[in-house]
Amino acid sequence: NDVSEGEANRTGVEARIKMIRAILVINNNGKPRLLKFYEYTREDRQQEIIKECFNLVTKRGEELCRFVECDNLFEEETLVVYRKYATLFFIFCVDRAESELGIIDLIQVFVETLDKYFENVCELDIIFHMDKVNYILDEIVVGGLVMEPNNADVLEALAATKREELGYRASALPAISRIMPPSR
Repeated sequence: NDVSEGEANRTGVEARIKMIRAILVINNNGKPRLLKFYEYTREDRQQEIIKECFNLVTKRGEELCRFVECDNLFEEETLVVYRKYATLFFIFCVDRAESELGIIDLIQVFVETLDKYFENVCELDIIFHMDKVNYILDEIVVGGLVMEPNNADVLEALAATKREELGYRASALPAISRIMPPSR
């Protein structure tokens, strides 16, 4: 049951917000390719969480559902929701109050957005274009809260950013050429 902050102050009940605690993208060999923790977690504990999540998802059979409760990852009950695409596991560690199917859909949105942006995304795209991958993720999830569940809107934001970057570069060229004449 969600409680507003004002109600929490009046009743003495701690405010409860549904949220994503961490997003992990790990390859078949257990190598992390993307890590995003939305609450403070010591680095050694992060490594333990990565290992526990990888062991958890790789030991589950194909016939089992893609979400599992896990009490020992974070301080509170956590739900681990994951999907496997090619050689990568996309793992979302979420508050128990989150909708399992909603998170599975969110993983699908994230992967589809990556796939459209990189034109058939692969593990190397995630490794070599970490800035773009983080930008895409930050358009979808901010501070552990889902902001944009529509991949078309995320792709439009990416296109607008690219247009701005290109416009900035084009407008900077004449100024640079006045300062630094072409070498002969």
